Amino acid sequence: MPFDPPEGFNLSDYLLDDRVREGRGDKTAILCGDRAWTYREVQALANRFGNVLRALGVDAEQRVIVSLPDGPEFVGALFGILKIGAVVVMVNPNLKAEEIEYFYGYTRARAAIVHRETLEAFVTAKTGAPHLRRLLVVGDPEGTSGHASFEREAARVDDRLANETTHRDDAAIWLFSGGTTGRPKAVVQTHRSFANTSELYAKGAIGYRESDLTMAVPKLYFGYATGSNLFFPFSVGAATALFPDRCTAEVLFAMIRRYRPSILIHVPTMVNHMVAHPEAKREDLSCLRLATSAGEALPPELYRRWKEAFGVELLDGLGTAEMWHIFITNRLGDVKPGTIGRVVEGFDVKVCDDEGREVGPDEVGALWVRGKSRAIGYWQQMERTMAGFRGEWYVTGDLVRRDRDGYFTYGGRGDDMLKVGGKWVSPQEVENCLLEHPEVKECAVVGVVDAAGLTKPHAFVVARQPSPVLAEVLKTFVKETLEPYKYPREVTFLETLPRTHLGKVDRAKLKRS
Repeated sequence: MPFDPPEGFNLSDYLLDDRVREGRGDKTAILCGDRAWTYREVQALANRFGNVLRALGVDAEQRVIVSLPDGPEFVGALFGILKIGAVVVMVNPNLKAEEIEYFYGYTRARAAIVHRETLEAFVTAKTGAPHLRRLLVVGDPEGTSGHASFEREAARVDDRLANETTHRDDAAIWLFSGGTTGRPKAVVQTHRSFANTSELYAKGAIGYRESDLTMAVPKLYFGYATGSNLFFPFSVGAATALFPDRCTAEVLFAMIRRYRPSILIHVPTMVNHMVAHPEAKREDLSCLRLATSAGEALPPELYRRWKEAFGVELLDGLGTAEMWHIFITNRLGDVKPGTIGRVVEGFDVKVCDDEGREVGPDEVGALWVRGKSRAIGYWQQMERTMAGFRGEWYVTGDLVRRDRDGYFTYGGRGDDMLKVGGKWVSPQEVENCLLEHPEVKECAVVGVVDAAGLTKPHAFVVARQPSPVLAEVLKTFVKETLEPYKYPREVTFLETLPRTHLGKVDRAKLKRS
């Protein structure tokens, strides 16, 4: 059933302080590097962050940017902001100055918490940010940066803090869209939303346990990881393993050997890198009781390769920032390969035509969802808010098909679908076909307008040995595997696919190529 907290409700209290009150204060909450942090130590760190921010003039309801590498300080900063009733804005710490300037201006944040190693770009961007009062720098204990040093300021404040009495429907965190078709837009999410999905998805559908140790491929600033690798383990008194390194197959294998997690938070891109790694079959992933996949569509071919390589169940699912996190998922013992699973109990989903009428089983339509994890709306985007949020329902923009047994198959984003020769083409279908060819490592298919003004499928491929001959081979391969009209009219080879600030394929950039 949906989680129904009291009106006075603070997410930091629910996820962190409750664990200490329950007697779990001395239990490990975070593993990072060679150190373990207990729940009591994380609570003290969060209290210090909250007290420092208050001393720097940050008030309740004001936005604070968190742009830190994964580690205890990120966790402490996030919970500290929530504790004082301010609003968390999570930003990729590796952005360029012009991108940071956009987030400064759009969010009108009063403060930003950044690391000394990435400070320069944030300082450069600050010139055009009149609302930003302070930069709070982590990793600068001597205070040499010219900005407030967290370490120095923290030594002057108490490690105790009475949480602000926030309303359950107050803004808690701004989550950003993937930015695959333009500037990222902020989804304003509430304290209640995060707790609701923690109860329904993490505890209910997936079954997080106190004994679990989680690890994630995406970094904590990405809402999928914020939930699966922080909020969800904390909601049951489990632990998370954090590392600041950029994730590669080699890094991930090394971290799994080091920490031996029981839950791996995955994305299709890294699934592909891991199964294609020459040492994959030598890696021991027996510590994992499950892995999850989200963020992008998981091609059935990748699921098959993953199970064949590692024997670990990979639970694909679908969620959105607007409904915070996953509301359709496969479950342990209930996986239907090629689908994203069934609806998480506590959410309602329907599949509709363009007029909002429900379609029948096995018909493709637009995905509508409702539940108590629904966002307030988009910041400064009234037209998009009105188009997406319709009463209790949120219209996701995803195309899906539900079979007679209640399993959903993902058909891609409605605005990604291509009409070729009067017929619809799903880029995901063509991408999965290309991935079946042994020469293809990664690929993305988008619609490109040709000289005649007609949209045609164009494939961008990361190949093992690219060549003009291979381009023709791949076209023929798709023609012979799928209906001929679906084949890519052009194949362009790239060393890597461009990605957004959240690590998703930047389809807008590919269309401009």
